[in-house]
Amino acid sequence: MGGVYILQPYAEMVVHNIGVLATCAGGIKKGRDMLDAGLVEGAAVAVSGGRILAAGREDEVKGAVRTDGRTKFIDAMGCLVTPGLVDCHTHMLHAGSREKELAWKLEGKSYLEILSAGGGILSTVRETRRAGDEILLMQTKKRLARALAHGTTTVEIKSGYGLSVEEELRALRLVRRLQREQPVELVPTFLGAHAVPEECKNEPDRYVDLVCREMIPRVAREKLALFNDVFCEEGVFTVDQSRSILQAGLAHGLRPKIHADEMAGSGGAELAAEVGAVSADHLLHVSPRGVRALAASGTVAVLLPGTAYYLASGHYAPARALIEAGVPVAVASDANPGSCPTEALQSLFNMACLYLRLRPAEVLNAMTVNAAAALGLVGRLGSLEPGRQADLVIWDAPNLDYPAYHFGVNLVRQVIKTGQIIGRGEECAC
Repeated sequence: MGGVYILQPYAEMVVHNIGVLATCAGGIKKGRDMLDAGLVEGAAVAVSGGRILAAGREDEVKGAVRTDGRTKFIDAMGCLVTPGLVDCHTHMLHAGSREKELAWKLEGKSYLEILSAGGGILSTVRETRRAGDEILLMQTKKRLARALAHGTTTVEIKSGYGLSVEEELRALRLVRRLQREQPVELVPTFLGAHAVPEECKNEPDRYVDLVCREMIPRVAREKLALFNDVFCEEGVFTVDQSRSILQAGLAHGLRPKIHADEMAGSGGAELAAEVGAVSADHLLHVSPRGVRALAASGTVAVLLPGTAYYLASGHYAPARALIEAGVPVAVASDANPGSCPTEALQSLFNMACLYLRLRPAEVLNAMTVNAAAALGLVGRLGSLEPGRQADLVIWDAPNLDYPAYHFGVNLVRQVIKTGQIIGRGEECAC
């Protein structure tokens, strides 16, 4: 008798013997859904063509796919497997470092005091302008390699240490080149409005005009960035200046992001909601009105606990209030040379629990699927579901609580990016 036979899809790779699989499935997480990391015990993940074929209970996955002698089997040895981490806010492309500023902080100087004295961002601008392309590439590759070794498979990189037309374009062109020359997936963001450069310090509106009329059109013309960001803060860019910059970006197809309410309540969150920003980042001093506005707009709140920790302010973003209001919350590193010199997003897992009062499942969702949402990529990566990009981390951990509990060491055993093994850590000892 005739019949229709459906051939099972062929798996090029199967990660099996997974003790706990965290799929983070189901789209952007809000409210109580952030506690659901899609945990499956006794699991497996099948991969082909760089994408997930199946993820779930091992017997069900193996029954759903075909394998043969060419299939690569990876034994997770009973350990935790999660999506690759998505670092949705970094400033990794720059020259030099600012370790001498630590002493100034210990003397009581504030972030804005250091900036106004010519330190901070402006000192990195001077170093970055002086550095040749190869130096910038070499230093940034080292940072990205550290991020990858700690489980980060996708990184947003902002410009913002050039603060001139040609230097900002150079930075974004280098990000494009880095995407070709190393394995971490990069998402470029234009941040010409990171600070007012020294040559315009008495004419900030002239610099705003330069960003809007010259930088943004050229960035858009060359398709160098997906997003347009601004540091909306007292002593940097006002709400009105920030609005002009974000609206100029929108007019040229660049989606808005905003550094908001970091040092004080500036109205940045309300502006983010007004312009439909993809994300509002920092939010240490967000107002109740700002929280409500973010919830209504769907803007992702990107929290950066490493920066609050490093600045030793003793004040952290109100993560619980944001979650309870229904704001999707992400967590990122803010990797930068002055206020959070680390590339290891993994290292903030414990910090996000202790200081943001997030539960381990909430932190993982915040570093994966919600972080992908903050980059407009939630339908492609950040979760382990059929059709999603096969970005996985095998941890030297028996469960999801362990990375939050055991801090200060790298717990990554293996990293898989688009179905390829690209990073290895220590042998698993779950």
